[in-house]
Amino acid sequence: MHNILVVDDDPTVAEVVTGYLERAGFTVDRAADGPEALRLAAGRRPDLVVLDLMLPGMDGLEVCRRLRGGALAPVPVIMLTARGDEDDRILGLEVGADDYVTKPFSPRELVLRVESVLRRGGAAGERRAGPGLAAAGIALDPAARRATKDGRELGLTLREFDLLAHLMRHPGEAIGRERLMQDVWGWEFGDLSTVTVHVRRLRGKIEDDPARPRLIQTVWGVGYRFDVPQEQEREQEQEREQEREQEHVPGNGDVPREGV
Repeated sequence: MHNILVVDDDPTVAEVVTGYLERAGFTVDRAADGPEALRLAAGRRPDLVVLDLMLPGMDGLEVCRRLRGGALAPVPVIMLTARGDEDDRILGLEVGADDYVTKPFSPRELVLRVESVLRRGGAAGERRAGPGLAAAGIALDPAARRATKDGRELGLTLREFDLLAHLMRHPGEAIGRERLMQDVWGWEFGDLSTVTVHVRRLRGKIEDDPARPRLIQTVWGVGYRFDVPQEQEREQEQEREQEREQEHVPGNGDVPREGV
């Protein structure tokens, strides 16, 4: 059973959201401010955090920053923001929120978002099998949801991991933001700046110089493309060729005997 941490200083909103989540089969912890949220998260690791942006004292942005800066970095966060406040939504995504829901919202819609994020991210130990990915010094293990570059652990959020994996599975292919939103977020429509912000954050973690990206290229008028350096691409092709040759080398039992 997944545990959700709901952080909202409005007791009515928190109570309604808690009720809907519990009826959907989740256990729920509630916090009314940032310090309490961090304390509860440290005491019992949540599988997902529903976090209001406008909290008294320590706001939701700071709470998200602190979550992302520690052992709870992989925990997905859904930010609750005021309708029409695009700057707030972008700020929330910049500090590491995986998704957002604008107020006023339908509690049922929020539950569906929670289920979608957990299902796609494999939270709370639900791991998705799949082949490992490697390129440009980056290694992804989808089963363990572990990412490294040159042997160094990358602190990727749930969406950042899924976005990088999707791009690496389609090297050299220009992929539109609309398609990325469908394939990575599971949304048929939404604010495309969500994709833009996640790409910017991802570049900051995997590029040697994020201002001059070599791996995730912008394809103007289309979207983004993951480029594998040509030298490494040749090395990988040589490795594949060697593997094919080894497959055709006969074993001892396959060598024909003369005079038979």
